[in-house]
Amino acid sequence: MKLNRSTDMALRIAMFTAASETRTTVDELATQLSLPRSHVAKVVQRLQRLGVLVTIRGRSGGVAFAERAGELTVGEVVRAFEGNDEVVNCEQPTCPLLGGCRLRGELRRAQAAFLAVLDGVRLGDLVDGAAGPLLLSLGAPGRGA
Repeated sequence: MKLNRSTDMALRIAMFTAASETRTTVDELATQLSLPRSHVAKVVQRLQRLGVLVTIRGRSGGVAFAERAGELTVGEVVRAFEGNDEVVNCEQPTCPLLGGCRLRGELRRAQAAFLAVLDGVRLGDLVDGAAGPLLLSLGAPGRGA
């Protein structure tokens, strides 16, 4: 299963903000993570609605990892961004094998197993140990290109 770009961005933004002890801006997130600013702004909005981020408006505002967001799972974020679509769409166009095919059921099982693994990983777990400082060094000034 391949995650869409928004899901990938959401997970990277969540990890970066979880590792940071200070607020950051959408512009800073875009720069640090080498992502398009307009996409970052949309993903930040969705993460805020999901309870992963808090946003503060104004001159000293910014984006921060929500207090209880570390307990949310990667599976919850993936479901929020990916939706409940199946891995393959057997309906559009209708597959001639639909009536007797076992593949659809096996793909559903595989997708459920994929999400079950991600349900066992909390967002806070993603920044434990060396991962946090490494995330914060991304795109930092003085980092060799």
